Amino acid sequence: MTKTQKSVYIALLAAQATVIAMLERLIPNLFAFAPGAKLGLSNMITLVAIFTLSSKDSFKVVTMRLLLSTLLGGTLSTFLYSFAGSYLSFFGMLAVRKLGPKRVSFIGISATGGILFNVGQLLVASFIAQALSVMLYLPVLSFAGIIAGVAVGLAGNFMMQNIATIKKMQSEEAKTDRLSQAWYEMTLEQ
Repeated sequence: MTKTQKSVYIALLAAQATVIAMLERLIPNLFAFAPGAKLGLSNMITLVAIFTLSSKDSFKVVTMRLLLSTLLGGTLSTFLYSFAGSYLSFFGMLAVRKLGPKRVSFIGISATGGILFNVGQLLVASFIAQALSVMLYLPVLSFAGIIAGVAVGLAGNFMMQNIATIKKMQSEEAKTDRLSQAWYEMTLEQ
């Protein structure tokens, strides 16, 4: 794959994640028991990036999505919450992915991302409020994060197995990285 093809793929993933994030803002809150909780559908694209690109390139996708979503309809406060949640979620998913396909599933990685996104947001909220009591909301948001993570993980897993371009990109990454190769082989077995 050429450098230009990879750049186009990164840009397309970032654009898709941004559009999904913008559309998700229009969906009413599905978690009535957890105000502020969202499905985090753009995390599907983050998962695809983590499994089809290097860590550096998938970081670019997350950063571009964060910046574009903020520029297209966010505020400084939404940027701060999204920044903390997105990066904590991203790095957590990368860390859990390193456990390998024999120890954790695609859905488990997604659920980890859902929980950590909420942790990041609550850390920012507790900093802004100057009160750690905000963290008492963590169990409720963690439950919502697990549910959302499972839903996003199922959708992302379906995409990884059924979209030819994603499978091709994953096979390309598998040629350069042993961990990616293990995950790719697991995808082929399913």
